[in-house]
Amino acid sequence: MSERLSVLLLDDEPIVGKRLGPALGKIGCDVEAFEDPKKALERIDQKNFDVVVTDIRMGEIDGMQVLDHVRTKSPRTRVILITGYAMMELAREAMEKGAFDFISKPFKANDLRQVIAKAARALGVSVDFENATIPSR
Repeated sequence: MSERLSVLLLDDEPIVGKRLGPALGKIGCDVEAFEDPKKALERIDQKNFDVVVTDIRMGEIDGMQVLDHVRTKSPRTRVILITGYAMMELAREAMEKGAFDFISKPFKANDLRQVIAKAARALGVSVDFENATIPSR
């Protein structure tokens, strides 16, 4: 793993990547944002990300399918699901399938940054909110 946390951000709403990408960059994440789940899955096949943040409800491919794909390819990767459809049953199913966490929309960028920091700690990396960097290990 590099010094910076590699994060893939997937949401079919363009504004999500435009707002959250820079917010995560400020805490030391290298973010690749996608709106098309197929392109995101292709990129996941090319690179192991530390964290994948994906919307649950999208077109042909949903976040649960992305979760399954990531868990199969890179069990070490932490998957965080975001959705505007806050359903406890879906959250429970996602966690049973190996999701790291689940966030309901609307949420603030800092809410996601805190979950990313928690995922980083689970990977043995600490995110420094004050200095916006990840210290070397």
